[in-house]
Amino acid sequence: MNETRCLLFDLDNTLMDRDATFRSFASQFVKELLSHLPQEAAEQALEEMIVRDADGYRDKDGYFAELSEVLPWNEPVSAAQIRAYYDLNYFGHGAPMRHAKEILDYCRGRGYTMGLVTNGKTELQYRKIDLLGIRPYFTDIVISGEVGISKPDPDIYRLALERLGAAATETLFIGDHPVNDIWGAAKAGMQTIWLKRNHAWDPKLDVTPWKTIRELDELTGLI
Repeated sequence: MNETRCLLFDLDNTLMDRDATFRSFASQFVKELLSHLPQEAAEQALEEMIVRDADGYRDKDGYFAELSEVLPWNEPVSAAQIRAYYDLNYFGHGAPMRHAKEILDYCRGRGYTMGLVTNGKTELQYRKIDLLGIRPYFTDIVISGEVGISKPDPDIYRLALERLGAAATETLFIGDHPVNDIWGAAKAGMQTIWLKRNHAWDPKLDVTPWKTIRELDELTGLI
């Protein structure tokens, strides 16, 4: 690959540990809203919330409506009430991915220009970024809800490159999702590093990552 000058990162389950964040939130949810359940039933409800959440790729309104229907409530709880509880409590559980701050410090110390590309609502994604305290690391942040383009559309990556003033051939993308991150960035002409988390690689994809890692600190041996 060409000499790398710029790094682009995904957010959820790359720099933010969404798994830990959501499990912590769901544990509070079950403890407070399903307090009538015995321990085994409470644990089942927790796991059902996590499975139905589908790693955050569910539409939130549909997900909350489903929880309102399927969870073993003592008294009915509406989707709107679940949404209000989520909005009030979720971000208090935000957890950085292991080694996230260390690797961002490392990359900044090496002189890389860094950007962030993430799908989601503008306000919510910025809340996550600021909760983690990582906004100052990035020259530019591209959020799908703000720009009207979502991953894996290669155009969102091209927009990030344009705003960073970088060529695709000198930019490396790091993310966890085989399609939204690796395929999309590759189609925009970038080399990629796949942080292997919850999603299996789809062998039908017509791209491959440059490298595959399981922990962010492995980046120090690559860049």
